[in-house]
Amino acid sequence: MGAIQAIRGTRDILPGESGYWQYLEKIAQNILSQAGYQEIRTPIFEQTALFERGIGEGTDVVGKEMYSFTDRGERPVTLRPEGTAGVARAYIERGLQSQGGPQRLWYQGPMFRYERPQAGRQRQFHQIGLELLGSPDPRADGEAIALATAILQALGLTRLTLALNSVGDGEDRQAYRRALVDYLTPRRDSLDPDSQARLARNPLRILDSKDPKTQEVVREAPSILDYLSPESRRHFEGVQTLLTDLGIDYQITPGLVRGLDYYTHTAFEIQSADLGAQATVCGGGRYDGLIGALGGPSTPAVGWAMGIERLILLLQQSLPAPVQGPDFYLASRGAAAERLAFSLAQKLRRENFRVELDLSGSAFSKQLKRADARGAAVCLIVGEEEAAAETARLKWLATQSQESLKLSAFWSQLEEIRRRLEEAKKN
Repeated sequence: MGAIQAIRGTRDILPGESGYWQYLEKIAQNILSQAGYQEIRTPIFEQTALFERGIGEGTDVVGKEMYSFTDRGERPVTLRPEGTAGVARAYIERGLQSQGGPQRLWYQGPMFRYERPQAGRQRQFHQIGLELLGSPDPRADGEAIALATAILQALGLTRLTLALNSVGDGEDRQAYRRALVDYLTPRRDSLDPDSQARLARNPLRILDSKDPKTQEVVREAPSILDYLSPESRRHFEGVQTLLTDLGIDYQITPGLVRGLDYYTHTAFEIQSADLGAQATVCGGGRYDGLIGALGGPSTPAVGWAMGIERLILLLQQSLPAPVQGPDFYLASRGAAAERLAFSLAQKLRRENFRVELDLSGSAFSKQLKRADARGAAVCLIVGEEEAAAETARLKWLATQSQESLKLSAFWSQLEEIRRRLEEAKKN
């Protein structure tokens, strides 16, 4: 019997890569917490009905891509394909609206969709997302976009484009939908099969088609911007003014839509020129009708999600793997020395140092090579002679300088050693 392998469309994030993930997550958490956003953690699986109502039964996600099953209690359950629906459900169920004022929430974690695996797209993938619930103000839209931009800039990413559009309110969308259907119906035979099926149930999604022939047809389609009410136009202009004030460049893209009825006003995507076909790294918009559609109170809301795998691909192109080596690498050999080194490691960790203890018992030359390979600042060497004399040798690996200290002196000089370690990291 062969070895068991990971399921297709999933992958292991090994230690050599996890530094990128930790780097990205730390930056996002710092920026979002500075803006008053609090982390929310929702279940990885929910009732299937949540996504059918929250995303829409006419979408590809619900119709083709969800991981759904019936549990032992005969309940239809789905692994979450995105994060917003679960946050909206928690907002309603847990009464977050009663806390007063807008709720600023963010999340991170795995999502699941049955798609053809490719670079930047897996069946288990990960997102960082933001949801600002309870404000209809254009400043909420501007804040959401500004925070996404701040995270991407802090990651050092360039060659990014912000595509911006408005899909108006419900009446605007209905008027535009009629105009779009009137335009597309005589051209139905030129559309790809999926778009032909969408013509009756969700025609706005045809604008997202990647089929070249369909793209040619929709290129001359009516623009939703021509169907915005004065109020919708004011909201859209307000968002644009805020972005301009912040110096955030954007491109108005009338073909960028959200195909479900509860999406309103702002829609946006941030794309990278360095990712090929899977170019979108962040997508979002306003969804004032979602919480009402899920049985909650009418609640304006705006949010976005970033694909972590795609961001990691970009980081790997521009940034060496973030590696944080130990402050101390403890090398020891011999029963008494190994016992002493074990105790030293625990004490140093209690002093908030990063400490790695070599467990091999191999020759000191090999242990020193491992210390250097791990990126340690100092190798603390304890042999049988050092154990008997209650001393230790400190080898500063960057300079190869070495000193021998009584352990009592080592502990009394610990703050000076800490200062030297900080200086070594800077250099």
